[in-house]
Amino acid sequence: MKSFVLLFCLAQLCHCLSLPNGLSPAYRQLNCDDPETEQAALLAVDYINSHIHQGYKHVLNQIDKVQVWAQPTGESFKLEIDTLETTCHALDPTPLANCSVRQLTQHAVEGDCDVRLLKQNGQFSVSFVKCKSSPDSAEDVRKVCLDCPLLAPLNDTRVVHAVEAALAAFNAQNNGSYFQLVEISRAQLVPLPVSVHVEFAVAATDCVAKEVIDPAKCNLLAEKQYGFCKATLTEKVGGEDVAVTCTVFQTQPVVLLPQPDGPDVGVPGPVADAVTPAPSPADLPVASLVVGPVVVAASQLPPPVHRAHYDLRHAFAGVGSGESASGEAFHVEKPPKVAHPNTAAAAGPVVRPCPGRIRYFKI
Repeated sequence: MKSFVLLFCLAQLCHCLSLPNGLSPAYRQLNCDDPETEQAALLAVDYINSHIHQGYKHVLNQIDKVQVWAQPTGESFKLEIDTLETTCHALDPTPLANCSVRQLTQHAVEGDCDVRLLKQNGQFSVSFVKCKSSPDSAEDVRKVCLDCPLLAPLNDTRVVHAVEAALAAFNAQNNGSYFQLVEISRAQLVPLPVSVHVEFAVAATDCVAKEVIDPAKCNLLAEKQYGFCKATLTEKVGGEDVAVTCTVFQTQPVVLLPQPDGPDVGVPGPVADAVTPAPSPADLPVASLVVGPVVVAASQLPPPVHRAHYDLRHAFAGVGSGESASGEAFHVEKPPKVAHPNTAAAAGPVVRPCPGRIRYFKI
């Protein structure tokens, strides 16, 4: 018996010595619906939304896994979370809490993210994110609604034409800045009546909409002003009707970069080159402008290169994303199995630790 105890102790010592320097084997088990876990997940979603500039904002739908490991400087949280696309564009300043979740009948999109956070002195910071997203399957959409239109490829010629016609109609009725297309964000082909529903992002230029002769000579404003449009183009005998609604967001100030030490230290420099000042507030378009129906002629411009939706896999542009230059891989260690055969189970309902609750619906 003594030999067995000695052998066990030596095995434990070898295990501890085999760990990398500074790495603690301590592991803390958390429930996926624990308030601390949810706090980390919500911060991760905020981080994700702050680093996407195309497509739509996402909300937390479910926490699939959580692992907490002790680190020399705090605790490392590793989460697997599911998100759902909202109706708020990534450039929309609307708080996430006020954004509606895209419903199944609207052909919902789900995100799947691996996140790593560090908790120090009670504060979380995101150190790594890797995401992907995909639309609901056509079969699942049909189960909910037989007549609901599905997502259409964004480079479909009908989609591109609908966006061009809608933007032209908006600029024709606009008394302020001329707006240029930033991206086609979403499209659906409706069979009856034959129509195309599109959503797209726009940005204000230094040109006045009523005076534009050559749009190629218009430049985006230094203080970026974005807008988001929804439009429906309906085919008619001898033409087509376009109904478009655009919401123009407040201007975004120029981001200033820190300057190196030198004679010009303390003098900030803008990221973008200075352009013609923005029109006065009286000349800016109203927050929401509805145009239509308007009869327009078809155009045959080549479609831009776009996917069917903006995958979160390609959406990140900031440090710490899965596409970052660090090349850091997301490795998930297996938590230790702890068995206590002589300990009686605590009274009360059995709590399923993970995955956590579904906040909206599962795709």
